[in-house]
Amino acid sequence: YNPFQIATCTLQEDDDLPYEEEIIRNPYSVKCWMRYIEHKQNAQKSVLNMIYERALKELPGSYKLWYNYLRERRKQVKGKCVTDPAYEEVNNCHERALVFMHKMPRVWIDYCQFMVSQCKITRSRRTFDRALRALPITQHPRIWPLYLRFARNLPLPETAIRVYRRYLKLSPENAEEYIDYLRSVGRLDEAAIRLAAVVNDENLVSKEGKSNYQLWHELCDLISQNPDKVTSLNVGAIIRGGLTRFTDQLGKLWCSLADYYIRSGHFEKARDVYEEAILTVVTVRDFTQVFDSYAQFEESMIAAKMETTSELGQDEEGDIDLELRLARFELLITRRPLLLNSVLLRQNPHNVHEWHKRVKLYEGQPRQIINTYTEAVQTIDPMKATGRPHTLWVSFARFYEDNEQLDDARTIFEKATKVNYKQVDDLAAVWCEYGEMELRHENYDQALRILRKATAIPSRKAEYFDSSEPVQNRVYKSLKVWSMLADLEESLGTFQSTKAVYDRIIDLRIATPQIIINYAMFLEEHNYFEDSFKAYERGIALFKWPNVHDIWNTYLTKFIDRYGGKKLERARDLFEQALDRCPPKYSKTIYLLYAKLEEEYGLARHAMAVYERATAGVEPEERHQMFNIYIKRAAEIYGVTHTRAIYQKAIEVLPDEHARDMCLRFADMESKLGEIDRARAIYSYCSQICDPRLTAHFWQTWKEFEIRHGNEDTIREMLRIKRSVQATYNTQVNFMSSQMLKATTNASGTVSDLAPGQSGVDDMKLLEQKAQQLAAEAEQDKPKPKEKILFVRYALRPSLRQVTLITQSMQSDHLHCFIAEVQLEQKSVPTAVFGGLKDD
Repeated sequence: YNPFQIATCTLQEDDDLPYEEEIIRNPYSVKCWMRYIEHKQNAQKSVLNMIYERALKELPGSYKLWYNYLRERRKQVKGKCVTDPAYEEVNNCHERALVFMHKMPRVWIDYCQFMVSQCKITRSRRTFDRALRALPITQHPRIWPLYLRFARNLPLPETAIRVYRRYLKLSPENAEEYIDYLRSVGRLDEAAIRLAAVVNDENLVSKEGKSNYQLWHELCDLISQNPDKVTSLNVGAIIRGGLTRFTDQLGKLWCSLADYYIRSGHFEKARDVYEEAILTVVTVRDFTQVFDSYAQFEESMIAAKMETTSELGQDEEGDIDLELRLARFELLITRRPLLLNSVLLRQNPHNVHEWHKRVKLYEGQPRQIINTYTEAVQTIDPMKATGRPHTLWVSFARFYEDNEQLDDARTIFEKATKVNYKQVDDLAAVWCEYGEMELRHENYDQALRILRKATAIPSRKAEYFDSSEPVQNRVYKSLKVWSMLADLEESLGTFQSTKAVYDRIIDLRIATPQIIINYAMFLEEHNYFEDSFKAYERGIALFKWPNVHDIWNTYLTKFIDRYGGKKLERARDLFEQALDRCPPKYSKTIYLLYAKLEEEYGLARHAMAVYERATAGVEPEERHQMFNIYIKRAAEIYGVTHTRAIYQKAIEVLPDEHARDMCLRFADMESKLGEIDRARAIYSYCSQICDPRLTAHFWQTWKEFEIRHGNEDTIREMLRIKRSVQATYNTQVNFMSSQMLKATTNASGTVSDLAPGQSGVDDMKLLEQKAQQLAAEAEQDKPKPKEKILFVRYALRPSLRQVTLITQSMQSDHLHCFIAEVQLEQKSVPTAVFGGLKDD
């Protein structure tokens, strides 16, 4: 036997013999040793450790045995004081394990954590370093987090900084973590250097998801707020580099630069920075940020000065300094509108409106106003201008005019006429303003000369809308200039010169209908009537409908006023020419003028023909009104009976709403004429388009008519027709659906309430039953023959001849009405009645 085995036999128990025998048979089997260790798990620590030592002596390269052994040894010392010798024994055990397990990161991690828990700083650091040297580079990410956490918790920042520097050589992308640590320990200079390196590295991607601008903003805040701690960087150069790089955040960067100088105590430099920022920013947002910061800085300087003055007492030099600071602050607040205007003009130097606002801000400062106008007209490009650039030239000239410097104003206008504007209207407005200035100072000949010069035909003609040509070559076709010239010629020139101007406008084909009318009125004022009519004709030839409407109206009115009925055929030709291709929208006035001409100077028959054409030629919305005029004029000229045919046509043509009104008026007229049966027939016809629920007025009128002129049978017939019409409307699908919806929304109890659960089908069934009930009632109301004769008053009982005439009249009028059938009985007359007059 082995002496070691003999020595250990005394330590065994009876239950251990099978495991011992198995180990003797298989000393190199890990499973055997693990079973034995598991069996002795609850034994004394020294026994368990002895078994582990025996196993590791046989199998020194087993990771499983070493791992479990080390974990068991660490568990045994847990809770003991770190100065206990047992800790050192465990440390030695780890060192022995690392002889064989130096490539196993788990062992190193456990050993390092165990060393850190013992608060042995130097030994822990050296253990971490040994782990990094022993393990391959691919296993380092498992060690560094523990190492860095250990270093951050140390009270010695220098150690952590050196550890981080080594770590960043391996993982430079984690520089933000290092920067945060440096800021937490107050090493701001190195933090700024590292942050600047991160910002300058364009390929670096922030692990915290920050953009390059956010990092730059952090750098600016860091270096501007800590000027005494950050000494290794050129702060001014860094922030100015950001100004060129981040042009959309200039306000914050300028404020950071000024803040750096303020904290450094260089107040004048900070003021210079603010002034430079105000004069260079191009957005209102940046300007607001800078200006507010500038004003706050000045306020704080004044407050600090007042505080020191109050503490040290009154001093003449201090008072002067304080007054200077107050004056500087007031000037800054006063300059704000101008500075803001400058920002907007830097944003868009071609903004005409902002230049006008700038001139108003300089009100009361003539020299500044002149400089502003001069700068504006030199800066603005008319092709890029926002607004009307000519207004600046006009305002500039008006400024000189208001100060009684007419020669300078004329010089400005002359220069303004040579500017290449984008639109012809701008140049035309300049010429007109030039002429109006001369008129205001009663230089009438000069004004005429200016406008004649403006309308002179250039050497190279161009079309008005040809943008490739300069506006100076196109202004001769500007109606604005020609209109002013025509007004001046009428007021100041001769008849021939004015007529030549109007003829030239028409020849250039730039006239408007108002120009034509003005020309004709001018000729009429000078008693050139035929020439004025020729002007109208030229205008009519130039324009089409609807632009020619006003010309025709004026022409026809003037022609009738001039000649009346002397040239009737010519007037008729003019009206026919006007109505040719005239849209219905504009034809009503012409038809009425035409009819009035025929009534006053022509034939009534022709007037009626014109009204007849008008009822078909106007728009549908105006037909009802035209029929009313037609009926009124026909009644006045031919009498009431002549209007029957007009009423009939109106009822046929007009929509139901207007046809209903015509029927009521037609029936009222017939009843006034004593034609009771004709009126009743009209009521009967109209009833077919009158729903009793919607047109109660019609049925009430018919009822009153029957009460006055009818009897029991006629009233019953009316009621029968009313029920019949109501049943007709009730059986129409659209009407039924609308009524059903109306009942559902308005009534407190609906049809569906009667039969819940079957709203769709049952509602239709109930409506059908209602319609059938109404039809049955209408059938029952038909007059039934009685045993006795139905007597009617003699005055209302029609003769056979009257019935025949009424029937023929209603057939000719296309009126569908119900006529009660009159039963006549014939019998032979006794001979005695005739006496001797009749032969056998």
